[in-house]
Amino acid sequence: MDLKKIAANFKLEGIVDRVEQLGEGFINDTFIIHTQDVQTPNYLLQRKNKRIFTNVPAMMENIQKVCNHVKEKVIARNGDPTREAMTIVPATDGKLYFQDEDREFWAVCVYISDTITYSSAKTPELAYQGGKGIGMFQSMVADLNEPLTDILPGFHNIRYRFNQWDAVLAKDPVGRKANLSEEISWIESRREEMLNFWKLVETGEIPTRITHNDTKITNILFDLKGDVLCVIDLDTVLNSTCLNDFGDAMRSYTNTGEEDDENLDAVSSNISIFEGFTKGYLSQAISFLTRKELEYLAFSAKYITYEQVLRFLMDYIDGDNYYKIKGPEHNYQRTLAQYKLLTSMEEQYDEMCKIVRTIADELA
Repeated sequence: MDLKKIAANFKLEGIVDRVEQLGEGFINDTFIIHTQDVQTPNYLLQRKNKRIFTNVPAMMENIQKVCNHVKEKVIARNGDPTREAMTIVPATDGKLYFQDEDREFWAVCVYISDTITYSSAKTPELAYQGGKGIGMFQSMVADLNEPLTDILPGFHNIRYRFNQWDAVLAKDPVGRKANLSEEISWIESRREEMLNFWKLVETGEIPTRITHNDTKITNILFDLKGDVLCVIDLDTVLNSTCLNDFGDAMRSYTNTGEEDDENLDAVSSNISIFEGFTKGYLSQAISFLTRKELEYLAFSAKYITYEQVLRFLMDYIDGDNYYKIKGPEHNYQRTLAQYKLLTSMEEQYDEMCKIVRTIADELA
């Protein structure tokens, strides 16, 4: 694969010196394009995963709409749109992507230099900054009313997931269901609670907004002083409830163990991290959130974690067709670990709701 040849299909400034892989990439393959002149920027080159993102052109249009809107907001507050927002670089034919002879999709954005990223939030202070970053992003796109293409149908839609779940249980393709009566009961005992929440989204009582949908702290860039610069990795931007972004972040940030931890005693939800993130998030988001959204903010952490328990267990029953696994019991171990996280959230739920109310009242 000639990466320089692929890079030549984009409108880059300067001469390409070399192209190197950047990280391992769970979904996309990412490379950094180094240019020869220090006066010209470097770039990020990505091969988009067309198995997961089946409509890459529409996905890139979504990203461009969001980036343009964020840039307008940054300019309006006298910020630097080249550093506080992603900049998509078009291909030489004007498209937002290039498709090679193997029908693989490639996209380029400007590399933002002199930044810091974190793999996890170990302190309430860092969790605060992460919450601030997601809240800032949501506040900037809150008035972007142009609909985005739904490039991930059913994403975080629990009714859609239950339809999948029921079909997999009925089929039981590899004969695992009989030994999972307790685990299946975990899902079924909470079905009504989760559907009641989703009905509020379906009826519009909880509004639909533009959401990021992958809010782990690795997707936030910080400047060298440790301040939030911008949110990156916008492949999953969609129209959904912004509570999904909050809940997804809490599933990631507050977990004291690993997503697939074999030591379940190590897994719990850290309430101080929850409080730190919530303070940062609401410092930016309180201006546009409705009372109903605030009411269900803490619940969203349970909702997204529950959904992940369901999806891991469903994939295990289905014969491990969706998630990459390290062994035949990997999805089952993920199920156990995420269920432990869910029960920890449930045990602390009243305190989580109290934290949200207290912070919201202080900011009102």
